[in-house]
Amino acid sequence: MAIYANPTRIPLFQQSSNSLPNSPVQPHSPAKFHCPSLSILNNPGMSTQVNRREMLRGSVAMAALALLQQPLSLFGFADPEDGAVQIPFKEKQPGGKMVHWEQLKDWITPNADVFAVSHYGIPKKLPDPFLLDLSGLVKAPKTFSITDLKARPHKTVTATLECSGDSSSPGFAGAIGNVRWTGTPLAPLLKHCGIKDHAKEVVFFGADERIEEIRKEKYLQNFARSLSLEDALRDDIILAWEMNGEPLALDHGAPLRLIVPGWFGIAWVKWLTRIELLDRRYMSKFMAREYVTVRGEEVKGKTIWRETSVGPIDLKSIVARVFKLKDGTIRISGAAWSDGTPIKSVELKIDDQTWTPVRLDKKNRSKYSWIFWDYEWKNPSPGEHTLVSRAVDNE
Repeated sequence: MAIYANPTRIPLFQQSSNSLPNSPVQPHSPAKFHCPSLSILNNPGMSTQVNRREMLRGSVAMAALALLQQPLSLFGFADPEDGAVQIPFKEKQPGGKMVHWEQLKDWITPNADVFAVSHYGIPKKLPDPFLLDLSGLVKAPKTFSITDLKARPHKTVTATLECSGDSSSPGFAGAIGNVRWTGTPLAPLLKHCGIKDHAKEVVFFGADERIEEIRKEKYLQNFARSLSLEDALRDDIILAWEMNGEPLALDHGAPLRLIVPGWFGIAWVKWLTRIELLDRRYMSKFMAREYVTVRGEEVKGKTIWRETSVGPIDLKSIVARVFKLKDGTIRISGAAWSDGTPIKSVELKIDDQTWTPVRLDKKNRSKYSWIFWDYEWKNPSPGEHTLVSRAVDNE
């Protein structure tokens, strides 16, 4: 059984994230919150691996909340009753362009709140005209303009985008968003060019570039990531030019971005200019040297450490918002998400009590999107309390 703390906002102790490049995960102790001066804090990346098949992951939520007169709507659920007050985080939440959990109201994240990360910076000058080359182990290499791509069949995919470093530090939390992406499916495009029998890997290159030192020599490198051919042929992977019905912004990869639902954002290559099919693994900086996860597994009394390239999103849950209702009930709400594996349940633990199932939102559902949940805590006692949430998927 693998237990994971969800990335969150205000750590009270040293963090280590299971999705950070080149960093082993380490467990750490929980913090607390106080009632009625509650403050909630979710605990970042803790993992203790026990069994590879059972995927049970959770988030530790704690804090000390101060009651303020701030009635706000609760995630994608109906607004709390009149007279309900939000219990905000006592510690200052991270600013910047990202999701601020205590302000979240909508299942679809507004474009203005979706984080943007680039490793080589936004290209200062994009090719004009902007063209996509598809080559390598294909029978008929082709070049497509944006107009060509937009003339092909369209598809809209709703998927949660998350940075693999989400909640890796107190100032970098909320690097996640749920977005409707529109573009053309990748698989028919690959098949249109004729995939050769010995092709095994599909590499995606962005227009962003930088000189990198490799084995003491300097090489100009474009940002690139790859997928196995099997993954690349999924019918839900698209080349997108719109997010939430609007043209992609430059910082989100305009004019063309790869969308890989269920995978961390590092795989969603922006400013996409070239796709190349290979007969072997692609081992670039961002596939083999960085964005590598180190995880340990106990096998016959010995810890076996493995390095793997960051790929599919980890199953996570988070305790995100708290309201005090007129009758004194504390309404706790949160979210959970996965790599597309259906989430079977989310449970909440208060202090040393037993795990309790929470209510899952049934209205807003999509395979690769987060799901909201809530729980009403009756007759909370004054003092310090610890909240822990966990999500369980169908595998």
